[in-house]
Amino acid sequence: MNFYTVRDLRTRPREVWKKLSEKHEVIITKNGKPSALMIEIDDESLEEVLASIRQSVAMRAVNRLRLASLRSGRSEMTVEDIASEITKVRKEKQKC
Repeated sequence: MNFYTVRDLRTRPREVWKKLSEKHEVIITKNGKPSALMIEIDDESLEEVLASIRQSVAMRAVNRLRLASLRSGRSEMTVEDIASEITKVRKEKQKC
């Protein structure tokens, strides 16, 4: 993987773009931590690539929710427990 800083992107953009065209992906770091992923695309694949990225982001979010549910014990809730929580929250929102 090829890592470049945000500063590199500002001060040496030609080098970053060249590496992107060679390797098809570049990681941008901010304060020493990965911050962004640049991937090479073309006009014909833009919509397909965006759809794939959005699907991947959604899948990661679901996986984080599942893990949080397991860690907190909420994964053991029954359907009745869930319905009860929903009712409780709705009542609280109606009071506001």
